[in-house]
Amino acid sequence: MDSLDWHSAQAMLAWQAEMGVTETISEMPVDRFAAAEAALAETAAKATAAVAGASVAEAEVDPVGLARQAAASAGDLAALKAALGAFEECELKRGARNLVFADGMPEARVMIVGEAPGRDEDREGRPFVGRAGQLLDRMLDAIDMGRGKDGPKGVYITNVLPWRPPQNREPTTEEIAMMLPFLERHVALADPDILIVMGNISASAVLGKRGITRLRGQWTEAMGRPVLPMFHPAYLLRNPQMKREAWADLLELQAKLETTAT
Repeated sequence: MDSLDWHSAQAMLAWQAEMGVTETISEMPVDRFAAAEAALAETAAKATAAVAGASVAEAEVDPVGLARQAAASAGDLAALKAALGAFEECELKRGARNLVFADGMPEARVMIVGEAPGRDEDREGRPFVGRAGQLLDRMLDAIDMGRGKDGPKGVYITNVLPWRPPQNREPTTEEIAMMLPFLERHVALADPDILIVMGNISASAVLGKRGITRLRGQWTEAMGRPVLPMFHPAYLLRNPQMKREAWADLLELQAKLETTAT
């Protein structure tokens, strides 16, 4: 059949419509149900591939490995603080007001490691400034030490976590593992003679052990230096009858400083 020009084809189509033709039939049958099923199968396959690709991408992200790299790249405390501020893998950062890095004298012989910032610390951007921090200051003052003192009487204070957990909840194992490389680098850069770990979270992070009631007052070693576990001041506020044990631990610290070479 010779090909029709546009006008002839339009005239034939109009005539067929006038005669009541409502559909056309091709020379070969078309299974439209199979075509629809094939389209659905293709869409599902694409969706599955997209989810699998996202899962692989998530699996490839190692937050602890990234933390190690960021911490290792810091050559001094200022660089370490900047590296922490730029670290985006910890969700706690998104809900916190401030990065709580450290307070006191970086060159001090004693470095105190607390657990995590609370409301007051999050607001001020400094560790141990609430009621527990005020008690800590009084405890240190009782042995003529403090965060504001120079020389051998000074202390340097930080936390395992630099951001406040929501509602002051206990940090998760994953959060502690993620922040541990920064803490290890912090200790290496500050290079104190003695570490004081206060509370279960600090003991778990530094010593790999929990049970502060059993651990407190017993000298051990971690991160290449002597470590003394102690009750957290917040615990002492809730259990004032335990202050006698805390005083004994402070005397242990004082004696250790006298016998440890500078």
